[in-house]
Amino acid sequence: MNVTVDIVGEGSHDVRLDSEATYADLVAAVDHNPQAVSVLVDGSPVPDDQPVDADHVQLLQLIKGG
Repeated sequence: MNVTVDIVGEGSHDVRLDSEATYADLVAAVDHNPQAVSVLVDGSPVPDDQPVDADHVQLLQLIKGG
């Protein structure tokens, strides 16, 4: 399965996952901490233990240093 991940403020990544991957696996695939981001599908947050069922998601960083 191919998923486009838009990381708000950083850009997009195309990620290839196996069919049983969860949203936590997706977050790890783009080198982010699942506890520091929220995954949005169609503008709504999804649980990180839910299997990926979308081909386009947004990652919103909850904490960013600077």
